[in-house]
Amino acid sequence: MEVYRARRGHSSQDRLQSALPFAAAFPDANDEGAEQSVATAVAPRTIARLRPAERVEIHVSQPEFNFSIVDNFTVQSETSANPVAELSIRRWAGALDAAFLVGVFAGFLELFRSMGGQVGWMRVDLVVYAAAFFLIYALYFSLFTVFSGATPGMQLLCLSAVGPDGEFPETRQLFWRSFGYILSGGTLMLGFLWALWDEDRLTWQDRISRTYVTRIQAANEEDSEHSQGTHSFSHHATVA
Repeated sequence: MEVYRARRGHSSQDRLQSALPFAAAFPDANDEGAEQSVATAVAPRTIARLRPAERVEIHVSQPEFNFSIVDNFTVQSETSANPVAELSIRRWAGALDAAFLVGVFAGFLELFRSMGGQVGWMRVDLVVYAAAFFLIYALYFSLFTVFSGATPGMQLLCLSAVGPDGEFPETRQLFWRSFGYILSGGTLMLGFLWALWDEDRLTWQDRISRTYVTRIQAANEEDSEHSQGTHSFSHHATVA
């Protein structure tokens, strides 16, 4: 502002506007070299404003997560004594279990009707039927899994749940497997369909309980062949 007034030739007495508080820092416009003095005083400030700001970079290194300590659930390979059962035979076991469940539910409805209840098809009735069917489903899979490690459909096809080492699962694992069945059924069978994308062809209940389904017929056949071989060897030894 002082430089502008100095250029315009106005004196401090002719100014209508009061002097700025920092006007004393600049020389009077009537003095010789006033413009040059003001420009000299303003120049460092202008240069300071035009000077590029220094950029400080701070490198924050994120620590790496070590997942090597996590014990991943791995199953026996197909060449081992207890491989994962094929999806085809597991589908047949699931179909048998579904048939048994439908039969039990139909018997429940027939018992309800025989006791004087009315079977309707309103929206509220369908919700009650769905809740009752899910309850039967949960009890069916939970009881058979905890007490025998296999559902009736699995037992008919010589299937059983085993642990990662191929042995019968612990009680804790069987409870977790029952919870996995309930979770899979509660999500419209999404837990069962997960086996189509899983690299080991495992379902949610398999992953949650760290168990898997295998055929027990092969193990029984190996035991019978071993016993037959031992009996034959002892017979030849007796003859000799």
